[in-house]
Amino acid sequence: MPTYQFEAMDATGQEIKDLVDAASEEEAQATIRQMGYFVTKISVKRARKTAAKKKADKKGKSFAIGGVKTKTLTTFTRQLSILQDAGLPILRSLRILEGQAKPGRLKNSLIDVCEDIESGATLSEAMAKQPKAFDRLFVNMIKAGEAGGALEVILRRLADFQEKAESLKRKVKGAMVYPIVVVAVAVGILTFIMLKIVPTFRKMFEEFDLPLPAPTELLIWLSYAVANYWYLIPGIPVAFWLFVKLIRKFRPGRYGWDLFCLKMPIFGQLVEKNIVARTSRTLGTLVASGVPILEALNIIRETSGNAVFEHMYTKVYDSIREGESIARPMKEHSKPGFHPVALFFWALIVAGPIGMLLYLLKLNSRIVDDLVVNMVDVGEETGELDTMLYKVADVYDEEVAVLTESLVSLLEPLLIIVLGVMVGFIVISLFLPLISLIENLSG
Repeated sequence: MPTYQFEAMDATGQEIKDLVDAASEEEAQATIRQMGYFVTKISVKRARKTAAKKKADKKGKSFAIGGVKTKTLTTFTRQLSILQDAGLPILRSLRILEGQAKPGRLKNSLIDVCEDIESGATLSEAMAKQPKAFDRLFVNMIKAGEAGGALEVILRRLADFQEKAESLKRKVKGAMVYPIVVVAVAVGILTFIMLKIVPTFRKMFEEFDLPLPAPTELLIWLSYAVANYWYLIPGIPVAFWLFVKLIRKFRPGRYGWDLFCLKMPIFGQLVEKNIVARTSRTLGTLVASGVPILEALNIIRETSGNAVFEHMYTKVYDSIREGESIARPMKEHSKPGFHPVALFFWALIVAGPIGMLLYLLKLNSRIVDDLVVNMVDVGEETGELDTMLYKVADVYDEEVAVLTESLVSLLEPLLIIVLGVMVGFIVISLFLPLISLIENLSG
């Protein structure tokens, strides 16, 4: 049973300082009132943990690598929100969730958070010590909820925000399953044909000493290349991924790659709209929760996940510090401009000179549309910035969902056409010499 340290006044107005043991703060206050005192201040007495308790806490922990999955954190936030709405004390709520959590990073973090709260820390202070479980966005919203005395409301908003972000992520991932599976199966089948079927035909052609047409020569060369350099099939994508990771280690390289991702054909729009939706909803949630606008901009700059958007929000942050609004600097700095690393990736991935030309044509396109700027401007004028940002996020979430469905619908016939062309090329290349052989034998 915890011990509460309290300050109170008796009937004569004399100040009293004492200790009382109680199961909860409400019970402690009731006990103090029964003693004839008026409570002015009460808190859990900080006590040093015994060696036995420390050992017990360590037993509850397990070895964990990495952070907490977004889905797990979303479920935790919703459950904590429900427990707070039910009126349970925060420490008891955390103990309940810690008890039902699976062994891993979240359970370990909750054990430490409960320990810090028992030692007198606030919830935001305790969570700030666990960055692998609770990011800066999470901690700042909790801090705003504590300051405003509306922690249950903030937790509800945070849970809604996380669930919508997770729902959008699931839609995008689910839409990509079909084309990825089709491409993987197609690569497997074509590799089998190149390794097993084509060599058999090549031996037959050599036995009959047939003159081979150009398509058949090309197919046999491809078969030889696949048989002898098969490791390049997975090796080239892995090497390219490592090359991009290395380039992104440097600030100009990261900016150039992220700019290429925003402007790339077909998928660039999807990436751009997804980031706008996520950052708008995050900023709206922070503003609605009472987080100062400069701190909110710092948070979304760090959580945007794209160097181009980070640069834009940095400029917006600097302008606000100088007394400007959000809309004007957002419009001014939403044009990324020319970048040599982005031009390099366009030339490397999108057909050389054609890719470079396409990049130059897209130079003046902005990463934030007029719709976003106008909605933010109206929100600032009316004092309803959070509401307008939510509307922007809803619009762009819907656009991302529609665009994802459209891309999947477009990919299906494209994949069929590409596979048909490849299979047709193989069949024609193998049967041209056979037709010539049958004509010679019949002659």
